[in-house]
Amino acid sequence: MQIEINGKQIDIGDALRTHVTDELSGSMDKYAERPVDAAVTFTRDGHEYKCECSTHLSTGMKAQASGKANEIYAAFDIANERLAKQLRRYKRRLKNHHKARQAPFERMAAASFVIESDAPEIEDASESLQPVIIAESKTTIPVLSVGEAVLQMEIGEEPLLMFRNERNNEISVVYRREDGNVGWIDPSAATA
Repeated sequence: MQIEINGKQIDIGDALRTHVTDELSGSMDKYAERPVDAAVTFTRDGHEYKCECSTHLSTGMKAQASGKANEIYAAFDIANERLAKQLRRYKRRLKNHHKARQAPFERMAAASFVIESDAPEIEDASESLQPVIIAESKTTIPVLSVGEAVLQMEIGEEPLLMFRNERNNEISVVYRREDGNVGWIDPSAATA
């Protein structure tokens, strides 16, 4: 497994790199099947250090966690513990899904846009309906079953996930509801 360790305006020493590599490799080998790569980023936030860990598995799943503490090692240990807890909690579900799926998730290309939320008032009404795009990037939409989509959303700690349903090849969305349940938007069910 390849591990990338970065510090934003922080010098990462050899001792910390060794600690991160050893601990993260141990957690991934114990709880994750076939981890591909991981990224660990340290930042300073006032008097605290923040550590963000993200890992990709060979099936296309992504898990991420973060931790904050007054010590940089403690911040990593918190993030690593949360990441291991996520993978440990879903290990049985991951194994069940991965046995049926031998190949990585199929993905389709899509464009992703960031739209300015506080756009200035525009006097011409026809132009005011056009959003101001402040960033544009490429992304992918995975082809998943509904169960795999819910699992990916929960492991990635995302509020929602858009995916192509492998059952009917339609675009669907799963999202976290305010009541804690998971919602599923399935356009094909509306036409049936």
